[in-house]
Amino acid sequence: MDKFKIYQLVWLLVYFCLLSGCVDSHSSETKKEIELLENEKWWGGAVFEGDKMPFNNNYKYDLNSNCGTNQAQPLFLSNKGRYIWSEEPINIDLNESKITVEVSKGTIDAGQDGKSLSDAFKYASKHYFPPSGKIPDSLFFTKPQYNTWIELQYNQNEKDILKYAQSIIDNGFPAGVLMIDDNWQEAYGTWEFSASKFEDPKGMIEKLHKMGFKVMLWVVPFVSPDTRVFRQLKNRKVFMFADKEKTKPAIVNWWNGYSALLDMSNPDAVNWYKEQLHNLVEKYGVDGFKLDAGDPEEYSGTYSLQDISPNEQCERHARIGLDFSLNELRASWKLGGQPIAQRLRDKAHSWKDVQTLIPHMVALGLIGHSFGCPDMIGGGDYISFSDSAQMDQELVVRSAQVSALMPMMQFSVAPWRILSKENLAICKDMALLHATFGKEILALAKQSAESGEPIVRHMEYVFPGGDAARQPPRPSAREQVHS
Repeated sequence: MDKFKIYQLVWLLVYFCLLSGCVDSHSSETKKEIELLENEKWWGGAVFEGDKMPFNNNYKYDLNSNCGTNQAQPLFLSNKGRYIWSEEPINIDLNESKITVEVSKGTIDAGQDGKSLSDAFKYASKHYFPPSGKIPDSLFFTKPQYNTWIELQYNQNEKDILKYAQSIIDNGFPAGVLMIDDNWQEAYGTWEFSASKFEDPKGMIEKLHKMGFKVMLWVVPFVSPDTRVFRQLKNRKVFMFADKEKTKPAIVNWWNGYSALLDMSNPDAVNWYKEQLHNLVEKYGVDGFKLDAGDPEEYSGTYSLQDISPNEQCERHARIGLDFSLNELRASWKLGGQPIAQRLRDKAHSWKDVQTLIPHMVALGLIGHSFGCPDMIGGGDYISFSDSAQMDQELVVRSAQVSALMPMMQFSVAPWRILSKENLAICKDMALLHATFGKEILALAKQSAESGEPIVRHMEYVFPGGDAARQPPRPSAREQVHS
């Protein structure tokens, strides 16, 4: 038989197989429809959707719509051992009989490995975001964190920072990580201590070290326009662009006004940012950084040097944290299994948000981020604490109790300023409880760094096949807390 006839037979065979369905004509699928199994439930996607997990029917979510100012991963897992993954953002639509999954580019991986939620997670972790074997700084797990935001707001200054730290010690709370928040700097992008607020920043940090604290500084990937630094960087193409031709730096409107935004697709921008941070370490003895912002939505509507997506900008920003063992991120795309401290998105001073702390921490672990921290105890909304009529002491206490045995806990509002003697004693006990169990929590973190498994686990993860996969009725948060 000549070659031509052989080729004809091969193509005829392929054609008939395609017609009969024995060959998949879309092996690199951008859309999948997955029939649900009996009693199958699903988790995954965006952390701030954690209080909706496992998802009910008629759940829809598009990870292309950015991370919602928190962590997200293109991963969904079921209690039947099934998984869905893509390297790109997933658009998911779950109804009572099937899940429809789409990606705008890339492909979708979906399959089954085992019969449980933990089986699905272990497979996904091993194949898509393997654990690094490393953890963030051990002090994160063994002592509380303290953030100066609520007490000092935009008036970060040497005198009051030292006073806040001393008050922690004087009130019997254990020293731990101290985070100096926004407005310690001269300007966004001018990462030097403000001379009008800090007489001796290096000496201040040395004093904090002697008190038992490690010190982190709040930073963002923004540069204030019309500053010396902005003018120096303007022609280096390190900023996101306002135009497709990539000639004009974009001035982005974020929560603190208008600034230029570093382009994480440009190695020059990343290296410049890292140089500023390492300079703070070497010059002043800073121990690490709270890497705020970098959310995908801040990159939307602008243009990057390499034309990468807003989600990938977020991912590359988060990778900067890997340079420092003391790091904190509030927004991240992918990067499961990495030694990054991930804090939940800002919570309001409300019972509704207290109710979300545990399910959101569970969701954080189920997308591969074990080294998690609930938000600031009592919430991160400083206005709530400036008005005694709005402030709820019991809410602060319950928030501290939820946080005490989490991998990390973080204070910001000073409990000794706002609480009664009795409620202050409870919060102090929670801080001491966290420190008492520090060795055990640290051991769990080290195990997770090797295995990839979550520290905070859903009951269905540990006890598969029971009622834990059934989403309970949802009373109001206040009713649930006081029941």
